[in-house]
Amino acid sequence: MTIRFVGGLMNIKYDRKIIAAFLAAFVLMAPIVTSDAQAQDEVLVLGGSGWHCGEDPDCFNRLHPDIPMAARAQPGQTILLRTRNAIDAQLDPQSSYVDDRFSDPILGTVHPLTGPVFIEGAEPGDVLAVTILDIDPGSFGTTRITGNAFIGDRIPGPFSVLWNLNRKEAVSDDLPGVRIPNGSFPGIVTVLPGPEQLAAALAREESLANQGGASALPEPTHASPGDICGLQGRRRNECLRTGPPREHGGNMDIRYLGVGVTIYLPCYIEGCGLGVGDLHFAQGDGEVAGTAIEMDADVTLTTELIKDGPVFEQGPHYEGPARLMDIPSRRFYATTGLPLKAAGEIPPDMAYLESPKVAGLENLSKDISLAARNALLEIIDFMVRTYGLTPEQAYIVASVAVDLRIGQLVDVPNVGVTAILPLDIFDEN
Repeated sequence: MTIRFVGGLMNIKYDRKIIAAFLAAFVLMAPIVTSDAQAQDEVLVLGGSGWHCGEDPDCFNRLHPDIPMAARAQPGQTILLRTRNAIDAQLDPQSSYVDDRFSDPILGTVHPLTGPVFIEGAEPGDVLAVTILDIDPGSFGTTRITGNAFIGDRIPGPFSVLWNLNRKEAVSDDLPGVRIPNGSFPGIVTVLPGPEQLAAALAREESLANQGGASALPEPTHASPGDICGLQGRRRNECLRTGPPREHGGNMDIRYLGVGVTIYLPCYIEGCGLGVGDLHFAQGDGEVAGTAIEMDADVTLTTELIKDGPVFEQGPHYEGPARLMDIPSRRFYATTGLPLKAAGEIPPDMAYLESPKVAGLENLSKDISLAARNALLEIIDFMVRTYGLTPEQAYIVASVAVDLRIGQLVDVPNVGVTAILPLDIFDEN
């Protein structure tokens, strides 16, 4: 078997991760069926050089069809991607590295992705099947209450938790008595958009922003690659941010995309341009504080091409083992939420619509977001009462372990959401 590295090894701090990459490649690689014998034997390794994405030729944090490919891979070839955490920060509390990029309030560092990888033979109209073979967590993770938190108006932070990680669980001195089982998955699996998809996304997101809606418009600060998307880049006003998911995949943040899952992505350009990043050690359905357990990680995957495959109008499809749908616990406690509110209250996510009707109503018809908000607030109150957590601590637990699931969508006006808390994460259980 051959291990081929793409990009330089610029910093000795990656030695541990290189060793882990070798172990994952040799021990965990499954047999691959491919028409190319060389691809079956050769592991392509990308990413990890330098202190941050801007120093790594295998890293990008914007989306545009002009972004050059970092490497080429055959369908069926094993690919090992060394990925960085969502804000591209040094998570080791003993690190002496000072990153002056974080004086930037826009956080233009989000999200560093490893790639893009050119998949040989891929053409527009194909479907790229990406199968996750292994995820090797880094040593540290972090969870923060961010500005886009789901109930940030009620529990605004700032508050963050530093986790110690291994292959089994995450623990933290900031949340004593809580152990979060390993449920690792990539928040972002994406291909590059084509020119048509790029133009459509830019137009609709700009229109939304002009009407006061939350959006993620192009921002060149700390963009990679800089010559295309940066402050002097020739496409700086066109490069999509990686915050929202779109038809090409992207920041889906679906906790079921773990080891054993195959994700089906539409291919829009020659070679597709596969990128992976935003690795999560664990997340509840909703990622309600704005972050999960964010970490660096090594991701081992393989790809296959589906020629003349199905057309995905709204986004990727995926399939995998049913065990990934389970909650990581023998027991749970759950709350429910309905679209009810106090008279005079306007839910934060509806304020931009400026509807004269919303404030006066105490019941909104079929509003799943309001129902989810109410279920979440109830489960946070339960953790505060039962386990003595602060609201901020309980909010962090909710973001990494509580699943928000739809109960029903038909019993008008009150659609229902349930918030499910796995109880085995608490030491006393």
